[in-house]
Amino acid sequence: MHLLQSGVDFSVIALWLGHESMLTTHRYVEANLEMKEKALARLQEPDTKMRRYHPPDALMRFLQEL
Repeated sequence: MHLLQSGVDFSVIALWLGHESMLTTHRYVEANLEMKEKALARLQEPDTKMRRYHPPDALMRFLQEL
């Protein structure tokens, strides 16, 4: 975990540990709260506005008839 937090690439860690597959390494790695906070801090809010979905009338009639 400390290697990952220090910025060592995940595939390099897998090689150092002698794992044939990176999936094996992934089983042993869990992101801690600090890593999650750093990842969230890098996110930016999208510039798009969310529009509400309005289903077509035919779909609404079908659902109401169920």
